[in-house]
Amino acid sequence: MGVAGQATTPYMNRRGIEDEMSVADKSDKKSGGLGETVSVIVQALLLALVIRTLFFQPFSIPSGSMRPTLLEGDYLFVTKWAYGYSRYSLPFGPDLFSGRIWGSEPKRGDVVVFKFPPDPSVDYIKRVVGLPGDKIQMKGGQLFINDVGVPRVKVGQIDNPDITEQNRPVDVYRETLPNGVSYDTLDLTPNGIGDDTREFKVPEGHYFMMGDNRDNSSDSRFSVGYVPADNLVGRANIIFFSISGGASPLEIWKWPSEMRASRLFNFVH
Repeated sequence: MGVAGQATTPYMNRRGIEDEMSVADKSDKKSGGLGETVSVIVQALLLALVIRTLFFQPFSIPSGSMRPTLLEGDYLFVTKWAYGYSRYSLPFGPDLFSGRIWGSEPKRGDVVVFKFPPDPSVDYIKRVVGLPGDKIQMKGGQLFINDVGVPRVKVGQIDNPDITEQNRPVDVYRETLPNGVSYDTLDLTPNGIGDDTREFKVPEGHYFMMGDNRDNSSDSRFSVGYVPADNLVGRANIIFFSISGGASPLEIWKWPSEMRASRLFNFVH
C-alpha cells in the first residue's frame, strides 16, 4: 500500500504542476493581451499627435466671416508644414522656442489659420492680403495695396441664406490680387464700417488678414490687427465635410437633409 501510495504521488504532482502552468499561461495571455492593447492605443495616439503636429490638422469654421468661400459647418484640413513650424504648431503652444523652423512666406491670397494675437488660445481663419512692408487701405469698398486699387468686378448675386446668412439677394464681387489670385467677396452693406479705413503699414514679420465677407468680418482692419509670423498655424487646404443648420457631424440622422454634399473634398482657394 505504501508503494502504491508512493506511485501515485508523482502523477498527482504532475497534474498539479500542469494545472498551475495552465493557470499561469492563461494569466500571461490575459496580461499580454491587455499590454498589447494598451501599446497599440499609445502608438496610435502618438502617431495621431505627430500627424497633427507636423502634417495635417482638422479645423471647423465657427463663423461667417469667410463667406462665400467658407461656410459655418465646413470642416477642413490645414497643412501644417506650409509655412514651417512655430511654438503654435505644437499642442497648447508651449514656449519652447521662438521664430519659425523651416519657415516659408505665405503668398498673398492664401487662406490661413492663425492664433488671434490678443489671445493665442483662439484660432482665426482669414485671407492674407497684406505682406510685410505693404500699405493697405479700403476706399469705398475697394481694397488698395500700395496705393493701387485691386480689380473688383461684380459677378452677380447670391440668393441663398445658407451661403449669405441673408434673406435677400447679396451682391458678389470678384477680387484679383497683384499675383493673380482671384476669389469672391460678399457686399452685404453698400457703406459698411470697414469700407473706408485709414492706411495700414504692415510691419516686418507681420501680415494683414481680411475676411471675404467684408461687412461681417473681425480682421486686421479691427481687433485682429497685424498678425505676427509666429502666430501662423497653417494653410487651409481641403474641405472634407460640411453640414448646415448648426448640426454636428455626429448627428448622422441629419446628414440626408443637412449635409452639403457638393462641398465635400473641395480645395480652398
